[in-house]
Amino acid sequence: MSTRSIRSSYENPLHLAEEAAALDLLSDGRVALGVSRGSPEPALRGWETFGYTGSGDPRGADLARAKFDLFLRAVRGEALATADPEQYGPGRKLAVEPHSPGLDRRIWWGAGSRETAEQAGRMGVNLMSSTLLTEATGDAFGDLQAEQIRRYRAAWKEAGHEGSPRVSVSRSVFPVVDQRDRMMFGAGGTDGDQIGVIDGYRSTFGRTYAGAPDELVAQLKNDAAVQAADTLMLTIPSQIGVDLNVHILRNFAEHIAPELGWKPNTEGPVQGEPLG
Repeated sequence: MSTRSIRSSYENPLHLAEEAAALDLLSDGRVALGVSRGSPEPALRGWETFGYTGSGDPRGADLARAKFDLFLRAVRGEALATADPEQYGPGRKLAVEPHSPGLDRRIWWGAGSRETAEQAGRMGVNLMSSTLLTEATGDAFGDLQAEQIRRYRAAWKEAGHEGSPRVSVSRSVFPVVDQRDRMMFGAGGTDGDQIGVIDGYRSTFGRTYAGAPDELVAQLKNDAAVQAADTLMLTIPSQIGVDLNVHILRNFAEHIAPELGWKPNTEGPVQGEPLG
């Protein structure tokens, strides 16, 4: 499966739709595309450096929403461009090419709040929820995120979309199975959620899970959002190198994932099935 995370306020939506469809066709329908407004960055109104203007929000949220809406319409095959009347006759509209049917069902919106999750449900795209929410109500992070998921699914249903959407949550999980793990991650877990300010919002940050596999299984089964989602994405520190990251993922796959309902799928194009 090919995956990519996109900062929507920096992208030309029609060009992105063209590239995404081409990649999906080349990969035989294996693209999963995550899109979001983007996390806080060091550049001030960085999208303007890329040549995009018109945002009245210092975070570029309004620009990102408008661009994503246009991108989604293009991916779904809507004719958006006016054709040359000398070639096609008057009133003809053209869609972005190439078009990859079904790609829109594999697009995920990275929502950082309950409100943006509801918006994703109304748009009819999958939900990708990370390790933080730009909200702090006093509820545990897992409970707050589980409510976000419930609101998303309710908005999806109310909008009249067919089928069942996909929902992923992200967690930092470090199984401790040998001495190297104990040295690297043995004291790396956090006892609870953290509250801080990000992007000007008082926010809730999820805990880091680190410990023996049986302890982690019990903790993840008690995480309301992990149980509400159908997909668990692992957040791993890429700066520590490929070998150690592979080791972390292998430990999770061997010692944690089966206890959460994961079963390897070696016959299909995507390895593994969602956690249930």
